[in-house]
Amino acid sequence: MAKLILSMDGLVLNEVALAKERTTIGRKPHNDIQIDNLAISGEHAVILTLLKDSFLEDLNSTNGTFVNGQAIKRHFLQHGDVIELGKYKIKYVNEPPAESDALDTDQTMAVRPEEMSKLAGQMKAQKATDPASVTSIAPPSPAELPTARAFVQILIGAGAGKEMEITKTITTLGRPGTQVAIITRRPQGYFLTHVEGNRLPVVGNVTIEANKPHPLQNHDVIEIAGVKMEFFFKN
Repeated sequence: MAKLILSMDGLVLNEVALAKERTTIGRKPHNDIQIDNLAISGEHAVILTLLKDSFLEDLNSTNGTFVNGQAIKRHFLQHGDVIELGKYKIKYVNEPPAESDALDTDQTMAVRPEEMSKLAGQMKAQKATDPASVTSIAPPSPAELPTARAFVQILIGAGAGKEMEITKTITTLGRPGTQVAIITRRPQGYFLTHVEGNRLPVVGNVTIEANKPHPLQNHDVIEIAGVKMEFFFKN
């Protein structure tokens, strides 16, 4: 399990295991990691953890959040990263899994190929009896990924028409404190996973399952935090 090591001037002050989905950092007492210093905002930053992956988000803090000397708004954490908050440092420790565990980790984060084959068969049978009830959810094959660039485009509201290319391993969507989901890029394709909020994201007309990556297909319409956006590919 990943953990955080809080220190100042080389002196270790605390160690916190990332056992929760959401770990908050700030000056106020309700934070999981409280740093009682005026340089730290009341609610300074949050670390969201999904299975064995974690990413850091600055919560519009006054003095900013830094990782390895660089100011960040969102950052996918990697083993050995050092989060800097004023004079305090928080080291992210997440030892890479043993080689025997690596396959299991990948299979947990994404749908197994054999499961996709089984799912495709079930969908084919269902579509034969009720074509209107099924929306194909098979992601692009690994061979297609190098030439298929993924994007999301806002469909309604003030940002309608705005496009964002999905280039990172984890891309955050939604509004912190309301509803947050992530798109993860895996060798098998792109997957949407619920992270935060009482309501679950909707893909097409289907509400995705909690804590289960949902494979995305070209032109899927996603609804998160009241915003509709289209997921699509460009060659």
